[in-house]
Amino acid sequence: MLVDIKVPVLAESVAEATLITWQKRVGDQVKRGDNLIDIETDKVTLEVAALHDGIISAILKDDGETVGSDEVIAHIEAEAGGDNPKPTATESDPMQQSLPTMGMTAAPRPASDAPKLSPAVRNMLAEHKLEATDVATSTDRVTKADVVQHISNDSTTPNAAPNAAPAREKPNAMPQAVTPPPEPASPKAESVEIPVLTNSISDRAEERIPMTRLRKRVAERLLSAQHENAILTTFNEVNMQPVMDIRNRYKNEFEKTHNTKLGFMSFFTRVVVEALKKFPVINASVEGDNIVYHGYFDIGIAVSSPKGLVVPVLRDTDSLSLADIESQIRNFAEKARNGKLTMDDLTGGTFTITNGGIFGSLLSTPIINPPQSAILGMHAIKDRPVAENNVVVIRPMMNLALSYDHRIIDGKEAVQFLVSIKQQLEDPARLLLQI
Repeated sequence: MLVDIKVPVLAESVAEATLITWQKRVGDQVKRGDNLIDIETDKVTLEVAALHDGIISAILKDDGETVGSDEVIAHIEAEAGGDNPKPTATESDPMQQSLPTMGMTAAPRPASDAPKLSPAVRNMLAEHKLEATDVATSTDRVTKADVVQHISNDSTTPNAAPNAAPAREKPNAMPQAVTPPPEPASPKAESVEIPVLTNSISDRAEERIPMTRLRKRVAERLLSAQHENAILTTFNEVNMQPVMDIRNRYKNEFEKTHNTKLGFMSFFTRVVVEALKKFPVINASVEGDNIVYHGYFDIGIAVSSPKGLVVPVLRDTDSLSLADIESQIRNFAEKARNGKLTMDDLTGGTFTITNGGIFGSLLSTPIINPPQSAILGMHAIKDRPVAENNVVVIRPMMNLALSYDHRIIDGKEAVQFLVSIKQQLEDPARLLLQI
């Protein structure tokens, strides 16, 4: 029986997707639950799984092609008796009883002991022509760190250099310009050195790599934000010593109690929510000729992923504890590294926080994440001399930047919002008392 392989049903806001890498080829045997291909949308990378045992009989769309929701991209010749996608009650694996109809491999249990792979890891293995079984791992999942370590070990082996020698013996290889063939030459030819210069320039390596769909979408949104919003940025600085003292004093007890580490982001998220309550227009958005005031606080936290910057959203942040915030942020970061963020994780948001300080940034002007109207930029903490009570002291200082849409947010509100954040961080008792 011929079975269609279709693109998963995409979110309403996602019109199309791009096929990244086929994991199987025509003629390959596949098992139900095997990942056939990775598909990249504007926001996340999806996996399309086989819903039947069988053989790939045709691939209709190649790597890199653009496809639409529910579009047929391949055919499988299903094995006899495998025409029913639902398992019988006698099958031993209950996890296989309800694979999603859209073909996403949300959590199918592998039929063998092969290590688990994320889309990012599969891409690395394909790029370096490796098999998952080649990479040593201490768990049932091969991580990017395992692949990087394997590649590093291979590059330092003594046999690496001899393997490269045959490349010089190719019969069609062009001779080097600095070692011309030892044949008689006229006096004029001996004095000409232009070929050496020409070759040295033309031989410089270049590589052209198409933008990923995610990267192109990010570029479009950033340009759109600059064109459609009246973006202005205001700055301030905050003494992080009080927050650092609290963190150093309670971090061990906090981790034992809540099973998560206490970082700075939870403090910033909480003070942002309190400041947004005081200045609700900064939590608002523009919709045509209307200003939409949101009665909830969904905070986007920008995190780095192998495919670029993504902004998963913490829902109803005003109801979350510091421990809840830290746990969710760490969960988002892990999902971003493994390409497991979902559409729901990345949809919505009323305000965004981005932390360039983790990469060493001292000052920047972040760009608004539409349709939001403001974004807070955190930066690196550096010891600097400051004046306190007419005395110069050294304090761990952080620069803060608030970019905002001047169409609906006045400078006064933006400055006071940033001052409120500064006051709460420098006097955390305000956070407890909500003043």
